[in-house]
Amino acid sequence: MNVLSTGEVGGDAARYLPPTDVRAWGEALVELLRDGPRAVVDIASELPVSRPAVSQHLRVLKGAGLVTERRDGTRHLYRVDPEGLAALRSYLESFWTDALAAFKEVAEREGGTP
Repeated sequence: MNVLSTGEVGGDAARYLPPTDVRAWGEALVELLRDGPRAVVDIASELPVSRPAVSQHLRVLKGAGLVTERRDGTRHLYRVDPEGLAALRSYLESFWTDALAAFKEVAEREGGTP
């Protein structure tokens, strides 16, 4: 299930994510943070996993540079890091550019014209 492409996250849709599908949980967390910073407890209330599990996933996303954290008293507020997402997008787009260049080379070599 790709929650980012379907936009089905939070509420009932997120409750059906398999607990072992790490990629889907990462997508769900990023999607929940799209509209602004949220506390771990607020995020956990929308998902069928424990607060410690949400915290663990958020730490991984933070380590990857995709979210940032700030403390507000005892609360940990997380938000999407636009710079981190831009860097990830740029990196992933390089694969597409390389794939298109390889396709063009094969097509030209086999007598086709671009």
